[in-house]
Amino acid sequence: MKNVLFLLLAITSLAFLIPQTSFAQSETTDKTIVEVAAGNSDFTTLVAAVKAAGLAETLMGEGPFTVFAPTNTAFENLPAGLVTALLKPENKATLQKILTYHVVSGNLMAKDVVAAITAGDGVVKPATVEGTTFSVTAKMGKVQITDGQGNVANVTSTDITGSNGVIHVIDRILLPVGVDPAALLAKESAEEMPAASMKSSTEDAGPTIAAIASGNKDFKTLTAALGAAGLVETFDSPGEYTVFAPTDAAFDALPEGTVNSLVTDQKDQLKSILAYHVITAKITAAQLVKAIQDNDNYYLMQTLGGQTIVATIKGGNVQLIDAAGNRATVIVTDVMASNGIIHGIDAVVMPK
Repeated sequence: MKNVLFLLLAITSLAFLIPQTSFAQSETTDKTIVEVAAGNSDFTTLVAAVKAAGLAETLMGEGPFTVFAPTNTAFENLPAGLVTALLKPENKATLQKILTYHVVSGNLMAKDVVAAITAGDGVVKPATVEGTTFSVTAKMGKVQITDGQGNVANVTSTDITGSNGVIHVIDRILLPVGVDPAALLAKESAEEMPAASMKSSTEDAGPTIAAIASGNKDFKTLTAALGAAGLVETFDSPGEYTVFAPTDAAFDALPEGTVNSLVTDQKDQLKSILAYHVITAKITAAQLVKAIQDNDNYYLMQTLGGQTIVATIKGGNVQLIDAAGNRATVIVTDVMASNGIIHGIDAVVMPK
């Protein structure tokens, strides 16, 4: 980290990168940042979200806080139905996670952000109240924030001050790792299904994921692996799973002896690998494609094992990128089961 004198000198050279606010207010105010936001018509959705999350009292406290505040338009650009879902009481924890990801402790003015970018050799990663970080950079005359899922937001206005902090305006919602909009929407869709349809589905459930895999000649190795890992019962029971299922050819492509070693001597590792192929929500191919497109071609999903896998589109095909950067292409989609859905992939993806 360069010394403080260098930081102060850097402000002058880079200050043009920060857009200045046209928000009308005096230099001193006794209004908190929540009250300031509530008085701005561009932040009505944000204020409603803060109240629904039970964070208004916190953000009206002593602070200080720096809030990177999404506009109403930023919320409107989320997938259809997501804001409504997040405002529901049962999704309060997820909403809190998203909102606190937009807050940094301390009073960081625009000049402080620019100075930190300079000192950080072009990037700074402030710790958010949510507990993780995002990346702030200066590109093409704009200050930008890249969130935990690879989405990029532009800082469009700065230094809106309150008695307990400062607001900088951004044009996109920031999403931390672990928040899965597609899974949340899939859950909401299932819960909103008419009761008659739910009853029909239960009475004529059809085969489970485990049964479908065992009855398909392309999934013999996967079926054996599920048995060795003790996971057959899991995928033969009621639930909502999306399984990205490697074909036999995918397992055959692993280094010689790998599969045999996993099923005989490394069952804990095998279980971890299999769990990395599973999402605990039912996500159709169409839902996944939309989620990828809505997130600038890179969509992060949390797996059954608690890790993250990235979905993207390349050459017209959906691909998964694992922890090591290896890719698997989705070659079969929407094989429906009573307890979820299967998409076939052409490679085995590996967790950390």
